[in-house]
This record gives sequence, C-alpha cells and structure tokens, in this order.
Amino acid sequence: MAIEKTTTQAALTIDFLIIGAGVSGLACAMALRRVGHRVVVLEREKKIGESDVGRGVRLPPNLSKILYHWNLQPEVYSVAAKSKQILISRMETGTRLGMHYWDEEVLRETRGEFLFAHLSDLRNMMYAVAIGQGATIRLNSTVVAVDPERRVVTLDSGETLTADVIVGADGVSGLIRPILLAEQKIQEATEPSLCMYSAVIPKASVEKDPKSKIFYEPEVVSMFSFFGNNQSVISHPIGGSLAFTFTLYRPLDDFENAPLAGMRKALENVAPRLKNLAPMISHPRRFPVFEHPALEDWVDKTGRLVVVGGAAHPIPPGSTQYYAMGVEDGAVLAKLFSHLNTHSQITDFLYAFQELRQPRCEMVIASETNIIRYMGMPNCPAQEARDQAMIAKHEADADLFVYVDGEEESAEWTEIKTVFGYDAEDEADNWWVSWGLLKQRSLERVNRFD
Repeated sequence: MAIEKTTTQAALTIDFLIIGAGVSGLACAMALRRVGHRVVVLEREKKIGESDVGRGVRLPPNLSKILYHWNLQPEVYSVAAKSKQILISRMETGTRLGMHYWDEEVLRETRGEFLFAHLSDLRNMMYAVAIGQGATIRLNSTVVAVDPERRVVTLDSGETLTADVIVGADGVSGLIRPILLAEQKIQEATEPSLCMYSAVIPKASVEKDPKSKIFYEPEVVSMFSFFGNNQSVISHPIGGSLAFTFTLYRPLDDFENAPLAGMRKALENVAPRLKNLAPMISHPRRFPVFEHPALEDWVDKTGRLVVVGGAAHPIPPGSTQYYAMGVEDGAVLAKLFSHLNTHSQITDFLYAFQELRQPRCEMVIASETNIIRYMGMPNCPAQEARDQAMIAKHEADADLFVYVDGEEESAEWTEIKTVFGYDAEDEADNWWVSWGLLKQRSLERVNRFD
C-alpha cells in the first residue's frame, strides 16, 4: 500500500476560514493543516454527523489513496470495510446480469482501495484528525453573511471573523455558491430530473429473512446493483457498523414529504429479495436530483473566496464519486498552498486550483450521471441488448467490467481506468513544476533587478 508522501511546509502561513464541516470542508482543513496553514472551520451542526442518518458512503480508490498518502490508513480501516465484489441483477426479476471482482493488481495500480463506510463515521474520523492536527472547528456556528471584499464572515450571533482566504464548503444549497452564481449571472437549476431515496437497514433485520441475508455477508463484502425500468438500486454493507445502506434512484414522484411511503411504493413490483426489504426500512431520506449549471469561475472577483466540493461542482447524490471529489479538492488546494511564499501568490494559487479541478470534476460528473442513466435505462431494445451482452459475459465466466480488446468500453470500466487511477496530488505537483515554479523564479529575477 502507498506510504505517506513528502509534505512540503509553506514558507508563508496564512489564515483560511472554511464554511462547512462536510467531507470537503474537513478534507480542506486536514490538508491545509498538514502544510502549516492556520485553519478555522465553521459548522452549523451542533454535533458532527447529526444530519447523516441513512447515509452510507463509498470510498473509491482515488479517495482512499489520498487518506493513505496522509498516513491515515489505520483511521480509515477503523470506520470502513473493504469491498470484494459487485453483483449486478435485474431489479424486477432478480436475474443475475454479471459480477465484477476487485482485482488486487488493478487496485495496486490505483494505489487505493474500494471501501464502504457510514457517512457519520467518516466525518467523525476526519473531524478527530483535523482537530488533532491543530484545526479549529466551531460547531453550532451558522454563517449568515459573507463580505468577500473585506474577507469578513458574520455569524448569527453577530460575531465577525476574518481570514486571508474564505473557502465555501457549504454545499450546493449553502450561502457561498449563490454569491458566484450572482456574479456570473447564472440561474440555478430549479426542476429536479430524478429523486433518490437513501436508507440504512440494520443487519439484525436482514438476517431474519433468508432471502435477504445475502445482502450482509461480512466475509464477502459485496456491493449489489439492481438495474431496473427507469429506476435502480445500489446497496452494500457499512463498514464499522451492523447495517447496510440502500440507495434507490427513480423518476420524480409526489412523495417529497412521505419518503417511507415513496420508497415502499417503488419496491412493490420488484424481485422478492428486494421487496422483502421494504418492511425493514424505517427512516429513509428523499433527495431531489438536479442537473446543476456549471460555474464558470470557482473564485470570486476579489480573488480571495473560493468554492470546493458540492458548492463548486454539484454531483448526483449517492454516486460513487460524490465525496471523493471534495477530498481531491482539499488535496490539490493544500498542495498548491504548500508553495506559498508571498501574499501575491494567493489569487494565482486559487485560480490554479480551479484550472486543475474544473475539467476533472466536469468529466466525473458526466460519468456519474451517465452511470445512473445506464443503470435505470427504460425497457427498450437498447436495454435488452445491454442485458443480453452482460448475461453472455457472465455465462462465459468473464468479469463484467474488464475491458477486452475489440469490445466497446463500458462506462464502469472507464471509471475504473481513468477515474480511480487519478492522483490529485500528483496533478498539483506537476502544475507547480511546469508553471508555478517558473513564475516564482521569474518574479525573483525581476525583484533582484529592481
């Protein structure tokens, strides 16, 4: 497994004020503290994880490798379980379409692992690490106003705080993204395209039903994907707890205020092992799925406010890369600011952050959106052809997502090859060597002659 990378300490340390202690905000806090900067995080929750009920999370290799580079493998293993395989079936009939086994050699190439965890466990682990590294995290602190010109943040208590850089990590519906949308005259999405249901089901409930017991086999640790007619399901055990998560995508429905009724309605005409889970679901959550417009700039006009995570690049909830993109953001931001020598570099580094992250995130969002559509393809000739091709590979004992010369690459294989193998910190290092260092040396020469 990858060992911790060398950590360059910034020659000039500055103050970062991060709004939001979700995964992206905590990742930024951890990463920036690692390179020596002072960090204050403001979080409106009174307790980390209080809003995470019913939220399982996947940690793909491009996320886990970063935490491993930060020497946090023991902490990750304390909250996460390692995935061994993916089983894909038809949602309505239960017919097996295929399987994918995580090949150890492939994972070694990515330098990470595919893991499962509960969102609250992951956030609490990151919170503890950030505090241990010296970050200040203020809970029960609701931001009500931001003045980017003065770099002032106002809390609902009336208290004001200032910093050299303000980081908006408060998500797509937070306070910071609208500032940039207004600056750029971009209209936010108002009509959802889908809805997503999410629930956590106790292991004890599953084990009482022989047909459902397959969903929780700790010695196998599988992820189950069900492809359905205009809907789909993803489920997997949650590392570090006696439960598994259940995520369902379907067309927009009328159950906004009754998620339990909506989820059970969606499971009325499905395979028995799925239908049997409906009575075990008690507190599901329902999320609208929007196709958000892309921000042209992630940095505001003052050059001292930047957005990260969902505030910068909203991605479909429940998707594999939902939290990975925020962790990558933190890694890249800190790598760039590890080279800070003068205040004049701050805005340059923020724009370099956008330059590195924006194309990557746009590609991943398109990939994740396509995967959701692919899984929930409506019944049609293209769907039949997809299913038959998958079944043929399965009957030939071929791994479903492994690309063979002459075959068209599947969306899943593209993700394994290009998304999982990406190293955010290497990209930031390459930018510094190719551009940042050259600009710094040029400025040093100018200053010498002045």
